Amino acid sequence: MAGIRVTKVDWQRSRNGAAHHTQEYPCPELVVRRGQPFNLTLELSRAPDCEETLIFMVETGPRASEALHTKAVFQTSELELGEGWTAAKEAQMENTLTVSLASPPNAVIGRYLLSIRLSSHRKHSNRRLGEFVLLFNPWCAEDDVFLASEEERQEYVLNDSGIIFQGVEKHIRAQGWNYGQFEEDILNICLSILDRSPGHQNNPATDVSCRHDPIYVTRVISAMVNSNNDRGVVQGQWQGKYGGGTSPLHWRGSVAILQKWLKGRYKPVKYGQCWVFAGVMCTVLRCLGIATRVVSNFNSAHDTDPNLSVDKYVDSFGRTLEDLTEDSMWNFHVWNESWFARQDLGPSYNGWQVLDATPQEESEGVFRCGPASVTAIREGDVHLAHDGPFVFAEVNADYITWLWHKDESRERVYSNTKKIGRCISTKAVGSNSRVDITDLYKYPEGSRKERQVYSKAVKRLFSLKASGRRTWIRRAGGRCLWHDDLLEPATKPSITGKFKLLEPPMLGHDLRLALCLANLTSRVQQVRVNLSGATILYTRKPVAEILHESHAVRLGRQEEKRIPITISYSKYKEDLTEDKKILLAAMCLVTKGEKLLVEKDITLEDFITVKRAHPGASGEGLSPV
Repeated sequence: MAGIRVTKVDWQRSRNGAAHHTQEYPCPELVVRRGQPFNLTLELSRAPDCEETLIFMVETGPRASEALHTKAVFQTSELELGEGWTAAKEAQMENTLTVSLASPPNAVIGRYLLSIRLSSHRKHSNRRLGEFVLLFNPWCAEDDVFLASEEERQEYVLNDSGIIFQGVEKHIRAQGWNYGQFEEDILNICLSILDRSPGHQNNPATDVSCRHDPIYVTRVISAMVNSNNDRGVVQGQWQGKYGGGTSPLHWRGSVAILQKWLKGRYKPVKYGQCWVFAGVMCTVLRCLGIATRVVSNFNSAHDTDPNLSVDKYVDSFGRTLEDLTEDSMWNFHVWNESWFARQDLGPSYNGWQVLDATPQEESEGVFRCGPASVTAIREGDVHLAHDGPFVFAEVNADYITWLWHKDESRERVYSNTKKIGRCISTKAVGSNSRVDITDLYKYPEGSRKERQVYSKAVKRLFSLKASGRRTWIRRAGGRCLWHDDLLEPATKPSITGKFKLLEPPMLGHDLRLALCLANLTSRVQQVRVNLSGATILYTRKPVAEILHESHAVRLGRQEEKRIPITISYSKYKEDLTEDKKILLAAMCLVTKGEKLLVEKDITLEDFITVKRAHPGASGEGLSPV
């Protein structure tokens, strides 16, 4: 009898795509998810007899091997047994055979080659059936990325558009973003990102074998979305100068960026800032099958030490001293959360994991951040992998202001120490509304529990014992100070103050506001008020000074006074960046030596004229762009 051979393969794309939630991928190969069966129909040269066996082989990556779990050889059986790859006969009609293949729920993800060997009476027929792509599977309970809620899977895996929140704490605005994970070439590009990583270039076989682990994969993607170490996807730029590229403010989605990276032969795309990095990483991780969302943190700390405090050095006008201040507080910062189990930490740390592709600080010698368990951050377990201290500081650092004197001495100034990590936001499931998830990251600011967690984090970070052993921290000017001293609050002054806008801050108009001061005592107070203002980037980095003036103010008993402030459009227009942000500061010096720093971030709004043209009405209205 002539040897049997495969003459045709039907990948059942429609049926498998619907079952695996992959029907939206436009690529020619079948796309399926791990830990879940998929069907193939094989047309054979003749009907197989009972002594003939079908042996399948799957391979992924270079130098695939069974030892590295990048290759598997398995034959059809009546029952699906074992923990590896399996094949089972589903149906047979003459020379047509339908088989069900299934990968283990911890299989390596990526592009596979499927081959078949038909054996009988010492005759063998080998055939390459073709390629398919295997993804993570949030629908599979045994997969580390399993997510129980179908509504959340629809949102965090399958939704190809979303909202990224930006602005300032008091004025949060929504920016639409096209993730586009199902658009042309995007899946291939996402797999190429993994293959372009330094780990793959140096040792491709080992790198591919690690792609069963969402911890490993997300850490690679976090590094590769920025271009700092590896000719990754996006090049960052925060100086307000975007020559030779696209302003970060002009991107509206990830697809154009990823396609440009591919067409440019993997040359980094110019330019990105935090929301661009987060948008691109959300696309890549959703595309690979990991539930991912974009998160915005307002008043986000960048702690460079790290000592879990943001130490800001100012002069007598409240102006930031750039050469001394290494830490910073951004108006907002955007990162990602992905949902998966932490096999390395234990089940109590499963769930949302912080990932950040914005190149801020190195992690194990590479610009990347995470995955850091959100639960670990809330509980102050900053000793756990990965990058816990940095993420903890972003949402819960103490904000400490130091007045730097000419003799290089310094003095702690009273300011709001509860301002870091406000209105942590993400898009709601199933709608475009904003959901505040601050309570997932920390206990209520200033509460006893929050202070306990902060103290715990400090002790874990510096290996302090309950006895209170002190640790030196080297800070600005080469001076050293006790870490304990950083936690001592400045003396609360006997006055309060805040800036109040008198008119909406509109681009092209003069800025009118007032500094409102109040005497909290029953004695007369003499206050020296030094005012400064500067145009800034959203990272709060000053660009140019636009206000510098002093006032002597006499406050009677329990008296409140207003100091009017006007900044003309001509004064700020030349130095305003695309961020359209201004920072005002008032250093209030009370006669007894008390000091109060008051700050306000302002975002100028664009307005356009809208003409109404419905019957029986006329006129104009103002609408924000």
